[in-house]
Amino acid sequence: MKDISLKIEDYLPLRDVVFNTLRDAIINGDIEPGERLIEISLADTLGVSRTPVREAIRELETEGLVVMTPRKGAEVAKISNKDLTDVLEVRRVLEVLAVELACEKITPEQLARLEENLNDFDACVSKGSASDLSSLDENFHEIIYNATDNKRLVQILSNLRKQMYRYRFVYIKTLSHRKTLHSEHLEIFNALKEKDKAKSVAAILKHIDNQKKAIMENIHFDC
Repeated sequence: MKDISLKIEDYLPLRDVVFNTLRDAIINGDIEPGERLIEISLADTLGVSRTPVREAIRELETEGLVVMTPRKGAEVAKISNKDLTDVLEVRRVLEVLAVELACEKITPEQLARLEENLNDFDACVSKGSASDLSSLDENFHEIIYNATDNKRLVQILSNLRKQMYRYRFVYIKTLSHRKTLHSEHLEIFNALKEKDKAKSVAAILKHIDNQKKAIMENIHFDC
């Protein structure tokens, strides 16, 4: 494990600060796949009690970044081809449902937020950090999820996207991928604006399939 330090954010409770710090360390490779997460050691390193560390590890497990192993405890999940495929197979089906519902229910305000997101993303393509662009990507899809007006679907899709954090972070580092991502988001937006279900479905499937192909070509899988 490389040196990590607590990223203080005044507006967040301590448990969320610890969670964000550990998640960033895993995504950036400062804590490597297969490495054990020992509560007392992490608490000492970050200068906090064990409680927020324990809570952060549980949340990281729900995102698929940490696994609990018998007799070992918590360790960083290895980057698995099978895990990625499993998540994308489920997400592919649910994203189609989401854009179909969004076509029927999306409001002018939500369309305006999508357009603002596209403008912000375009401004960050060349100079923005991978973290900033990843957040904008996440926000773009969350607006669509919320436009479905289906809380259960929003919850499930949000959880699946959390399990994509590490893969998406690798994908979004490359300039060509960033430009492709913006182009695909624009295509999805235009289809939703036209309330065209067929175009929306085709655009979201293209988006997910292209992302999977790019990740497969640019990431080393441990298993």
